[in-house]
Amino acid sequence: MANPKKKPRANPSSAGEPLPAELLLEIGTEELPYQFIPPALRTLGDSAAHLLKEHRLSHGAVRTFGTPRRLVLVVASLASRQAATVKETMGPSKAHSFDAAGQPTKAAVGFAGSQGVSVKDLEIRQTPKGDYAFAVKREPGHLTHKLLADFLPSLIEQLSFPRSMRWNESGMRFARPIRWLLALYGGKVVNFQVGGILSSDRTWGHRFLSFDESKTNQWVRVNDFMSYVKTLERRGVIPDQEQRREMILSQLTRLTHSVRGNLHRDDDLLEQAIYTVEYPYAILGTFAPQYLSLPKVVLMTAMKEHQGFFSVMHRDGTLLPKFISVTNMKLADMRLIREGNERVLAARLADAKFFFDEDRKFKLADRVEKLKGVIFHQKLGTQHQRTDRIVALATTLAGMLGGDQLIKTCRRAAELSKADLLTGIVGEFPTLQGEMAREYARHDGEPDAVSLALGEQYLPRAMEGELPKTLEGKILSLADRLDMIVAFFHVGIVPTGSEDPFGLRRHASAVVRILVEGNLWLNLSEATTHAKELVQSQGLPAALPAHTSVSPKGGSSEPLDFIAERLRYYGRTVHGLRDDVMESVLKPAAKKAFVLSDLLARMKALQAITTRQEFDPLMVGFKRAHRLVQKEKWSRDFINPKLVQHPAEKELNNVLSEVEPRFQVMMAKSEYAKALEELVRMKPVIDQFFVGVMVNADDPALRENRLSMLYKVDVLFQQFADFSQIVVQGT
Repeated sequence: MANPKKKPRANPSSAGEPLPAELLLEIGTEELPYQFIPPALRTLGDSAAHLLKEHRLSHGAVRTFGTPRRLVLVVASLASRQAATVKETMGPSKAHSFDAAGQPTKAAVGFAGSQGVSVKDLEIRQTPKGDYAFAVKREPGHLTHKLLADFLPSLIEQLSFPRSMRWNESGMRFARPIRWLLALYGGKVVNFQVGGILSSDRTWGHRFLSFDESKTNQWVRVNDFMSYVKTLERRGVIPDQEQRREMILSQLTRLTHSVRGNLHRDDDLLEQAIYTVEYPYAILGTFAPQYLSLPKVVLMTAMKEHQGFFSVMHRDGTLLPKFISVTNMKLADMRLIREGNERVLAARLADAKFFFDEDRKFKLADRVEKLKGVIFHQKLGTQHQRTDRIVALATTLAGMLGGDQLIKTCRRAAELSKADLLTGIVGEFPTLQGEMAREYARHDGEPDAVSLALGEQYLPRAMEGELPKTLEGKILSLADRLDMIVAFFHVGIVPTGSEDPFGLRRHASAVVRILVEGNLWLNLSEATTHAKELVQSQGLPAALPAHTSVSPKGGSSEPLDFIAERLRYYGRTVHGLRDDVMESVLKPAAKKAFVLSDLLARMKALQAITTRQEFDPLMVGFKRAHRLVQKEKWSRDFINPKLVQHPAEKELNNVLSEVEPRFQVMMAKSEYAKALEELVRMKPVIDQFFVGVMVNADDPALRENRLSMLYKVDVLFQQFADFSQIVVQGT
């Protein structure tokens, strides 16, 4: 007998349910500014993942790609239908839902109607409170194709940019006009409209390389991401930014090796090149060797900022009279493009040389007086007034950190710190502030320490940028930033929420990094107080009374609190410190010397010991002692030995006498881990004290003596941190 045929295996498609498929979305635009593209791609990917999760759509990898003319989203294995859901809602009890004959009551009918189910579909279920009626709604889920048509428009419309524009009667805002929309799911068009543009299965190639005069239509149809990539590559577009990155780096390496040089690697410039081209092609150009007499930083800035050119270096680090530009097309003869780039750069370098030569006809010191005519801010006077404050503050900081020679150097550097703002080169290239002060100070014969400090005064230029290397540079940078923070706070310009137009958070973070990573033991409380006095001495009107601690916009109006908040952020992100640990150290610090390096060292030591098994039980005992002292408002520490009666009481008193002097020595040496070990030693005796001793004894003298003992425990612990802020695990 023949074997029966095997029954075919069921699969979604045979059951009528389509398989998961790929989603491809392309937003075609006029050329986008290169800075807009990376954050837009991150937002596009994150928002898409969020929307898919919100709509219960399972999916594979979410990827984004971008060029100046397109933002692309690709989602692999996107489910064809929403995941089914079951929604259960508890209603009235069974007794209130059905009468003795089992018929539904008005309460049951009303409940069923409010939930959109039939009363006969109500289910009775047991709960801890008894039997109750439940409305159970099962939703199979909508088809993905329909859902995409509903939410893809909002995905596009919600993209935000630093600057947006309206370009047609739809009133939609976007970074640049949208010219086409490609939307495919499983190879089929997802139909929707955004900004007056209908979605389709069409895309456009390179604006120039794909143009064919013989064709009326320049667009091309695609079916999926693979055909999309291959089609665009044939039409002069590399949609994958990482592929463009590899192409650019390969071309840069080849060209620099051809002239036996090295590329000056500039990640910002590389990012600019990647997002300003759709098909990269690098060209090697030259400039006249006579311009090598300019400072290297001037040449490199002129090439980078005006033209986006890469610099080429000798093996010894000096510049070659060469540059590399990355163009958006490849022609049979690139000579015209190269020569055009060379002519434009030659004009820029001629301007730079003229400014440089003219600037050196006057010393920096001769320009300081002219700062009286330069407004720093309408509420904060001139750059000359600001220079006076920085000079006084830098002198004070130098006195706190060093001797007479350091004071002399920092005072001179501060006097010249803003003079280069009046030079032609800085007027042409504002990013060279400080750099040119260093160059011109050297030309003027200023000491090397002064010149180096001037060059480092704006470091770090970014949140994680390079810090000043010299002590003089650190002091000048601190003086500049502390004055910025204190002066703006004084006139009521305080960062709130996302508003921080003068970058005060960045300045505060720089103060934290310079002090902590530079290991400078500077009393920041004293420094900010002096900075306040300098601002007030110039008669600048305060926006808030001196006693006000909170700004009207909801942010702190105290510069020291503001910087402390950045220390919290630094501790959290760089060292992984707990918020309660940082708060316990910072809270009492406001009343003492505010030395950031010292505070961070305490925080790290405290967090390390919180992992010890006995730490949390120690905190329970300490907090009990702290609460008793606080409740009684006790502040006397005299202990009468004759009134120390109970063995646990005697033991605590003895351990206090032993621990306290050792603890003080370790604190004076900043040996915080050892100091905490001494406190941990007290755990058993504190526990025994509370087990065996009644603090609120009937005898007043005995009670007062025991409170004094607990007060000494509280004071000892508080010398390290406010341990009442520590969160005990499990409480």
